[in-house]
Amino acid sequence: MSRDVATPPAPDPGDCYHCGSPVPAGASWSITLDEARHPLCCPGCEAVAHAIVDGGLAGYYRFRTELPERPEEHDTARTETWAVFDDPGLQRRFVHPEGDAGDVHATLAVDGITCAACAWLIEHRLNALAGVESSAVNLSHHRLRVSWNPERIRLSQLLAELAAIGYPAQPWEPDAAQARLHHQERMNVRRLIVAAVGMAQVMMFSLPIYLAGPGGMSADFHALFHWLSFALATPVVLFSAQPFFAGALRDLRTRVLGMDVPVAIAIGGAYLASAYAVLSDGGEVYFDSVAMFTFFLLFGRYVEARARRRSGHSGNALAGALPLSATRLESNDEQRILPASELVAGDRVLVKPGHGVPADGVIEEGESSLDESMLTGETLPVTRRPGDAVSGGSRNVESPLVVRVTHAGRDARAARIVDLSDRAFASRPRLAQLAARMAHLFVLRLLLVTACVATAWWFIDPSRVLWVTLSVLVVTCPCALALATPTALTAGHGQLRRRGVLVTRADAIEALSNVDRVILDKTGTLTTGRMSLVETRPLGGLEAGRARALAAALEARSEHPIARAFHPFRDATRRAVAVTSRPGQGLEGDLDGRRWRLGRPAFAAPHDVPAPPDADQWLLLAEAGEPRAWFRLQDQVRDDAAETVAGLRALGLAVELLSGDTAEAAGALAGHLGIADWRGGADPEAKLTRIRECQAEGERVAMVGDGINDVPVLAGADVAIAMNGATDLARTSADAILLGPRLTRIVEAVELSRATRRVMRQNMLWSVCYNVTAMPLAAVGLVPPWLAAIGMSASSLVVVGNALRLNRFRSRAVAPAAAPAPTPREVNA
Repeated sequence: MSRDVATPPAPDPGDCYHCGSPVPAGASWSITLDEARHPLCCPGCEAVAHAIVDGGLAGYYRFRTELPERPEEHDTARTETWAVFDDPGLQRRFVHPEGDAGDVHATLAVDGITCAACAWLIEHRLNALAGVESSAVNLSHHRLRVSWNPERIRLSQLLAELAAIGYPAQPWEPDAAQARLHHQERMNVRRLIVAAVGMAQVMMFSLPIYLAGPGGMSADFHALFHWLSFALATPVVLFSAQPFFAGALRDLRTRVLGMDVPVAIAIGGAYLASAYAVLSDGGEVYFDSVAMFTFFLLFGRYVEARARRRSGHSGNALAGALPLSATRLESNDEQRILPASELVAGDRVLVKPGHGVPADGVIEEGESSLDESMLTGETLPVTRRPGDAVSGGSRNVESPLVVRVTHAGRDARAARIVDLSDRAFASRPRLAQLAARMAHLFVLRLLLVTACVATAWWFIDPSRVLWVTLSVLVVTCPCALALATPTALTAGHGQLRRRGVLVTRADAIEALSNVDRVILDKTGTLTTGRMSLVETRPLGGLEAGRARALAAALEARSEHPIARAFHPFRDATRRAVAVTSRPGQGLEGDLDGRRWRLGRPAFAAPHDVPAPPDADQWLLLAEAGEPRAWFRLQDQVRDDAAETVAGLRALGLAVELLSGDTAEAAGALAGHLGIADWRGGADPEAKLTRIRECQAEGERVAMVGDGINDVPVLAGADVAIAMNGATDLARTSADAILLGPRLTRIVEAVELSRATRRVMRQNMLWSVCYNVTAMPLAAVGLVPPWLAAIGMSASSLVVVGNALRLNRFRSRAVAPAAAPAPTPREVNA
């Protein structure tokens, strides 16, 4: 099957491949594409062309229908350099709608990010632009999620702003982004090796001078060792320390003082002063301190970056979970291998054993075990049969499957999880915001204090001014303070994700750690939500089979778990029209010219409410207010429901059941699970009222639900948790989503949130205490530069190591020792 594609324009061989303008004679600018070298007319076109190709969007040149205008090279028109990214056809690949207000969002891969200060600067600058709704940097993966109003600001303006402050960005593609991160990591390793070798050699030439003491070495050897140290320290400063100088220059240009500024001043000042001492043959040299400081700082940043990437590895792994290719079955069952990105809803794909599922879908043929650990955190494979839904990114273990695609590409569950993970960084917990402000303000105060210390030592002992000033700058660099919360949040997010809990808003971790009461829905939460029809009692002469078919017609388009119980009885020839859903009550619609209702007795027959046959869960089918049939439904309590309730109680939380089912059914389940407070027959308004009552009493409430009728309650709770089978609307309203069926993950999420909060506070306390203690010691000359470098790096590693303890987190509240269950009581709304 071929597709008609507009023939791309063919520039003259002497014209610019990007914009079509004439290429000046002897121009060296070019781009290599499809193993062919294409000339470019200016650095602007070269920058844009490389951004497009490096961003994985080389297809733009193959499918474009016209040449863009040539970009200008002056600052007033700098956004035109990025104007190609405003092309609607190109944006369809990476720009997606967000909400109902016409906003859109995109995920960008950003170069040049080194620490939390970079993330703060990017977010601060973008959020100040008119039309930008939000921006958030994923520090672990160097990704930026930005949401904007395309009517007020263009994507090219955002990219130009990022480039102007020193952070060029391109649309994020998993493969290309991983390649850039690997390249950056290789460069960091090379810089670290050069610094290590330089430090070792400089120390080798400095030790004889220290050991010999004044006058203990001839002037010729003394000068030789200084010159050798000068030669060895120069590549350390110019190559290994280059990121610090680039970051400091960027910070000064944007008038935002980051942590690279004091670092660059310390390295550059000590190196220049030492170089002057060698060239003038007089004064002290500090090449050993320069090399040692550069090495320890690079080593600390390297370990910290590796730890952050390892903690957040599941996010990038999930981004690449969808296989690149798929085997599509054509109408004649002929197999055709094609890129998975070309799949659309309705396609039939063959998934062989050992292969990944390329898209979300429903099994049509075959039965096999699927490994869904990447998506749900569950380690054991699950069995899937015809009619069961499967998620793209899971791996087929045993037998071949034929799957009918329902969602592919950006609409697949794996892609939505990645997008929700990036959205989680769109806000910062209060503690993280405080740490970012403290680190930002600390740099300015550090420079002022350093200037005062230098002035004082100029009068006390001018020979010690340089190394005391250097020690103050180095030892009090607020790297640990800036890392205090991002490392803990990254580790906490990664651990929650691996346990099958997807946090969609960053402040959910802090909110969840502070909850006092957990309110649980019944159907689909404490129970499996797989309702089954076990009994039909027709009334008024209606046949049982016709009653089931009428109910199935009313429930045909509903997503509620109750609707699934009637799906086996659907009749394709019978369709209900004008169907209206009343959340918490039931459905009504027109069938065969009559108005039918299915749901609660008071809703189905409001004028003459009949009593249900017994205390079980019954639904009433009524025709124009006249009862026609009773349906008894049965749901299964989750295996770990009692364990979850006991675990939440062990954490000191109040647990409450708030259900729309009958009071009898809710009370029976509450007694079975040992839930203290419960209420049945609650519609969405009553549920929301109950939450407001709890909040008015000073309690912070977490709500766990899964249905459309739970959406108002989820929105009103302090923390909203959606079950893995929740409706799309419920997922959108949730602060966290359970990716698997295990309810005990809620207990682990509360424990882990509390542990993350403790680690953030410990890190901040350690960072503040370290800086408060180290600065006076350095200011009075008790800390030499080499010890300052070790202390600063060690403080950063302590913060990172403390955060990494979250990776070894073990739940203590799951499966606790048996405790006497409280006596259930019905709460009043």
